[in-house]
Amino acid sequence: MIEVLVALFVLAVGLLGFAMMQTMSVRFTQSASHRTHAVNLAYDLLDQMRANRYQAAGYGGAAGASFDVGDVTAAGCSRPVDNVTIQQSITRWQCQVVSALGENASATVNFGAGGAVSVAVSWGDERWNADDTDALTSFSLATQL
Repeated sequence: MIEVLVALFVLAVGLLGFAMMQTMSVRFTQSASHRTHAVNLAYDLLDQMRANRYQAAGYGGAAGASFDVGDVTAAGCSRPVDNVTIQQSITRWQCQVVSALGENASATVNFGAGGAVSVAVSWGDERWNADDTDALTSFSLATQL
């Protein structure tokens, strides 16, 4: 009888470990997905700037594609068609960032002298940090147009 109880205890501990491993796997998979979205969105904005090289400065700064947490909400997003202006492209990109990375996402876009561009995307993604699960994770990309 004691052997059966010990065997059940060992089995229970093993199953709990397996359940914890699955939970952590889901967390890390979601985190990897957010990182992939951030990378793709940063490259998407850079491609827009390259396609519009002579007006690329309009994408930088607070008047451009940069935004803070809460400035853009997924509910206020739309998809313009036909003749799309640079501002409409910027608004669409900001909406994509918020839709993919959550309402606490933000972005900083800088356009410097000589066509130096940096794009930084931040979002809350510290699921494994029990003290601050909404701490920001960031991805930065710098290039020369």
